[in-house]
Amino acid sequence: MLGLGSVLSVSACGLPRSGPKISEIRAGTRLKQNPSFVVPVDERVARAATLDVAYAFPNAFLKVGKMGSDTINPGDTLVIQVWENVDQGVMGSRGAPTTLQNTQVDGEGYIYLPYAGRMKAADNTPDQLRALITDKLSAQTPNPQVQVDRTAGDGATISIMGEIGGQGVYAIERPTRTLAAMIARAGGVSVTPEIARITLTRGKQSGSIWLKDLYDNPANDIALRPGDVILLEKDTRTFTALGATGQAQVPFPKPRLSALEALAVVGGLQTSLADPKGVFVFREETAAISNAVLGRTDLTAPQQLAYVLDLTRPNGMFIARSFQMRDGDTIYVTEAPYVQWTKILAVLTGSATSANSLSSIASGA
Repeated sequence: MLGLGSVLSVSACGLPRSGPKISEIRAGTRLKQNPSFVVPVDERVARAATLDVAYAFPNAFLKVGKMGSDTINPGDTLVIQVWENVDQGVMGSRGAPTTLQNTQVDGEGYIYLPYAGRMKAADNTPDQLRALITDKLSAQTPNPQVQVDRTAGDGATISIMGEIGGQGVYAIERPTRTLAAMIARAGGVSVTPEIARITLTRGKQSGSIWLKDLYDNPANDIALRPGDVILLEKDTRTFTALGATGQAQVPFPKPRLSALEALAVVGGLQTSLADPKGVFVFREETAAISNAVLGRTDLTAPQQLAYVLDLTRPNGMFIARSFQMRDGDTIYVTEAPYVQWTKILAVLTGSATSANSLSSIASGA
């Protein structure tokens, strides 16, 4: 017959469980070395612990206007045609145009034209350059007629790469002078839009935004400039779920994720195991946030904080909905106290059954 001594013996041994109990976590606050802090989360703590990852383009990007659709840039290629009104012109004969194909604008923005010499082409429109060439040639041949056509060249391109339908180098043309239009031209993002992040580098400056912010705020649809590099990448932030819930390392499904949403992502609390009073979020906080959360001013180093959410409180669900998760967080749900007793009873029942079986076997021998 199994008595109280057996129960105590079984409870003393190491029964299987999904992690530490609430009392064991709280015991960490009493350690003299590497102590942690258990912080019950209320509205104030939820606000103090919020640290949004703010992505934004520099003001210099936002203030730039759209490029003129016909502006000539260094690296562009031009097609220049000249008609002369004399039988023996300097470049050709009457009625037959002289065509200069693939005239390259050099790195300093200049071109060279026979009988006209070297002249500045960059920052001019084709019509402005036509007037310059006409004026130069007029000293060599009477009343020349000039036509200038610009084709997109190396100087008016951007590079786009990453999680995009078509990586490559694209010309800035009339329909693709802004960020959103260029992303669409390159085939759109190849990952879930909610977790797509855009980084644009221009010279020594760079800035990032969420793809969603591009469509929600028209100001983020910035004008492009030659040489821009656009990187589309998937959000790499994750959190870890342990205990009486779904157990996994989980990527963030959207830019902002609350503790309540994190629980939902992993399947919620296991009704047969979870203690809704013991939902913990483990995080290493900066000294500044630790002081704000704990109401102190003396902390100077990062601290290990265990935020505890009690979903049984009247506003517990609302607080869990306002408490924001961060990259690297661990969300842990403790087991309900009765679960251990259930396991003990299962062991005792199994032990009694085994003992009875052995006794029956011995009696029949």
